[in-house]
Amino acid sequence: MTIQLRQICLVARELQPVIEDLTGILGINACYVDSGVGKFGLENTLMAVGRNFLEVVAPIEENTAGGRYLDRRNGDGGYMVITQADTFENQRAVRQRALDNDVRVAWESERDGWHLCQLHPGDMKAAFLEIEYDKFEDFNGNWMPVGGTGWEDKVKQDVTVDYLGVELQSGDPVELAELWGKVTGLPVERQGSELSIRLNNVDLRFVEAEDGRGPGLGGLDIAVKDRDRILSAARERGCFVDEDRVDICGTRFYLRDA
Repeated sequence: MTIQLRQICLVARELQPVIEDLTGILGINACYVDSGVGKFGLENTLMAVGRNFLEVVAPIEENTAGGRYLDRRNGDGGYMVITQADTFENQRAVRQRALDNDVRVAWESERDGWHLCQLHPGDMKAAFLEIEYDKFEDFNGNWMPVGGTGWEDKVKQDVTVDYLGVELQSGDPVELAELWGKVTGLPVERQGSELSIRLNNVDLRFVEAEDGRGPGLGGLDIAVKDRDRILSAARERGCFVDEDRVDICGTRFYLRDA
């Protein structure tokens, strides 16, 4: 089985200031707006991160799932880990393992060879896990959440290159890692005190929640080519900065030299 991280989704109270921070600091380009999220009471913008994507959603109506998540985690932050399976059978297998482990399907959709399944963040105990399959079976190209194709000219990698890891936090990281391992069907690896699951292109890291915000998607590891530019832009925008990290949209971006 091969599972690729294709997209991370963050949730924010206000969309545009966060998009300006992310594009200005990370040196990435907006590439798509999906009007379809309006049915969930949200607006969004997606940005290209290498051949993968970073999405931000914000509520535009009262009593939305996104708004409740903001309240529960006391502000902007990580929301969804969105992945692509290499085959339809493997996507279905992840769905079935979720059900076998008492994880609810929060939303699913099928059309024209594209199959989407979102697993409930309460049951996954940190974030939505979304597993998708599409008939093109291309980890570097066609991706339906950005309209399929047409985003390629927005890829810009002179500052930020790509994702390397996802940090999921919990009061019990061992339990969290074991659950995500059971659902994905991938082994949990331990190196010292660090627990991780290896996807095709990133590591999912499971850590103790120490920021007072409870379980959630707390951080992202990103490969960068111009650390100094990122740090300078983050300071100018009033974000938290140290030599290896900037905080944007309630999310820790850990800088790793490409």
